[in-house]
Amino acid sequence: MSRVVRTAAAQMGPISRDETRASAAERMVALLDQAARQGANLVVFPELALTSFFPRWFMPDQADVDAFFETEMPNAATETLFARARALGIAFSFGYAEMCQHDGKLHRYNTAILVDGAGQIVDRYRKVHLPGHPEHEPWRPFQHLEKRYFDPSPFGFHAVDTLGGKIGQAICNDRRWPETYRELALAGAEMVLIGYNTPRHYPPAPKHDHLQDFHNHLSLQAGAYANGMWVIGVAKAGIEEGCDLIGGSAIVAPTGEIVVQAQTLGDEIIVADCDLDRCAEIRANIFDFAKHRRPEAYTRIAAKDAPAKG
Repeated sequence: MSRVVRTAAAQMGPISRDETRASAAERMVALLDQAARQGANLVVFPELALTSFFPRWFMPDQADVDAFFETEMPNAATETLFARARALGIAFSFGYAEMCQHDGKLHRYNTAILVDGAGQIVDRYRKVHLPGHPEHEPWRPFQHLEKRYFDPSPFGFHAVDTLGGKIGQAICNDRRWPETYRELALAGAEMVLIGYNTPRHYPPAPKHDHLQDFHNHLSLQAGAYANGMWVIGVAKAGIEEGCDLIGGSAIVAPTGEIVVQAQTLGDEIIVADCDLDRCAEIRANIFDFAKHRRPEAYTRIAAKDAPAKG
């Protein structure tokens, strides 16, 4: 039985602050149709695919923040996307800002969902590694207030059985943390879907600006290789409300090789045949967890307190 998932990374160009969710969804439908014409079984969209990257703005009024959040999915704006994917029989994933109730409390998450070819949500992941800062820092040319606007996920990492294999998800800053990939690999994930919105300029360390594309691919490739998994990294790219977002969307093989990479900073589809059986090339040899992993030597990784600096 073939376990090849023909996968499309659906990079998106900028979304302005006043662009409607319906408009963004229409663009996603157009990308979905392009991917379908190329025979894709799975289409992966970016983080916060329905709106501009709103954590760049300090908004003291919570109502202004909440206007960027979804309380149900699908909803009126996205139903056309779900319907089109269902008609085509294509699975897809995308990120959005989610407001929901659990444990008797209201929570706000940076969320990604995976939807199967029948239009059913089969996985919902909430971002674990929230970057940025919680308070207004007016010296910055733009803010990065994810720690203010979102709750960190209490649910951790997981993988689901779909598309003939095990698929996991992560979001943006998660990709920089080796623990993300290892947790997903230990959960059995053979493919990880990662949307991102990454500014080229990093105000606290501007000398790293020229490394943003390199660090993006370094993280994706290292995670893929060290865990023997396919990694699909998908950007929202271009100049969005004056903020320069990197592109570089890529499909990375379990060997760490970039199979295909986006060439633009706009709406673009890239496609690759991802054979999930190729995970064994790494997992049965170099990184055979059962034979070679030594968790008793890694106790600091899960310690609550970080090691002292210096």
